[in-house]
Amino acid sequence: MSLTASVKDELARLQVDRMSTRKAEVAATLRFAGGLHIISGRIVIEAELDLGVAARRLRQAMAEIYGHSSDVVVVSGGGLKRGNRYVVRVVKDGESLARQTGLLDGRGRPVRGLPPGVVSGGVGEAVAAWRGAFIARGSLTEPGRSSALEITCPGPEAALALVGAARRMDVSAKAREVRGVDRVVVRDGDDISALLARMGAHDAVLTWEERRTRREVRGTANRLANFDDANLRRSARAAVAAGARVERAFEILGEGVPDHLLQAGQLRLAHKQASLEELGALSDPPLTKDAVAGRIRRLLAMADKRAHELGVGDTEAVLTPDMYDL
Repeated sequence: MSLTASVKDELARLQVDRMSTRKAEVAATLRFAGGLHIISGRIVIEAELDLGVAARRLRQAMAEIYGHSSDVVVVSGGGLKRGNRYVVRVVKDGESLARQTGLLDGRGRPVRGLPPGVVSGGVGEAVAAWRGAFIARGSLTEPGRSSALEITCPGPEAALALVGAARRMDVSAKAREVRGVDRVVVRDGDDISALLARMGAHDAVLTWEERRTRREVRGTANRLANFDDANLRRSARAAVAAGARVERAFEILGEGVPDHLLQAGQLRLAHKQASLEELGALSDPPLTKDAVAGRIRRLLAMADKRAHELGVGDTEAVLTPDMYDL
């Protein structure tokens, strides 16, 4: 089961007893999952949901809270929408239910955002609105660079109302329009965890955090491995470049190389990809890496000075472009 489906399944099974929060959830579910239709001059309410358990939850809530019966139609998936869809429909007294749930205002006009009771309610109503909206049109992507908890909204007014509800829970959510569709998005990982916990998806929070931690650990390990690999490549190129310069230094200086510098240079040529520390261990007697580096540096400086006196190319003249990326 995908993360989105598991969250919806858990939320749809959550036991909620407080009447005001149940009403807020029903209102949000109806607002985000469907709408009002005029059929034969009568107002019909429809809500299309992903899961059968979500459809049962909505039908039960409408019957227990408002006393309205409903029908459910199973629509087989096709095209981009795989799996069955469940359409909950209220035909009888649809207008009455629309007024009771806040889909219609006192003058019988459709409410574009969320009902005033939800918008002006407390944190409990805000949480319930998010729960209903997620059950209706929510999605949760895997933790990572593009992770997000997202709600597809029926319009900009509903999106802004949902953003305001998130703000009452101290969660940062943003409304945006993507290809003509209004959405509310939560991207921060901590905010996603907090919002899932608030809505009641506690098992989903544990799964989300486990996958999030695993991805972060894997990402850190990959970055460290890449860093170490890059360092090794740079060290190897530096050693090869130093070897080429030492070889050129011997050509310039001929036999006029002091013994201690000659020894360090010969070690560099014999072990072109060894580190300075490794060269020091191979020396007789052993030297520190700083001592080896100092001797090679003095050898190159002596050769460069002599090259300038002779008017010939110095030790850097033998370097190729790929050796400069040190």
